[in-house]
Amino acid sequence: MSIHLYGIPNCDTVRKARKWLEARELEYAFHDFKQEGADPANLKEWIADKGLDIVLNKRGTTYRKLSDDEKAAAGDPDRAVALLVQHPSMIKRPVAVHSGGTLVGFKEEEWSAAF
Repeated sequence: MSIHLYGIPNCDTVRKARKWLEARELEYAFHDFKQEGADPANLKEWIADKGLDIVLNKRGTTYRKLSDDEKAAAGDPDRAVALLVQHPSMIKRPVAVHSGGTLVGFKEEEWSAAF
């Protein structure tokens, strides 16, 4: 099974997911949003599959610092993609893409069922 894990290395939730994968000896490729950016095509696919409310992290400081106009734009999936590319910290992490689908966020029970 091929697993591609997207996130930010110093994110606690990403660290938990990586430790979880490594404890089960599951190999994965890691994509660092801070170093490699966020691909608009992937974001569109994740939003279409999971929904904007799942992919967009509104609880983080990056989102809270947006202007009211930017927050309004974040409610529209097409405009949100541009904001997420510009501010990848607003993508809920981690995102795990594998042959069985996509997982957003780390919930051990969901990951156990998927892998």
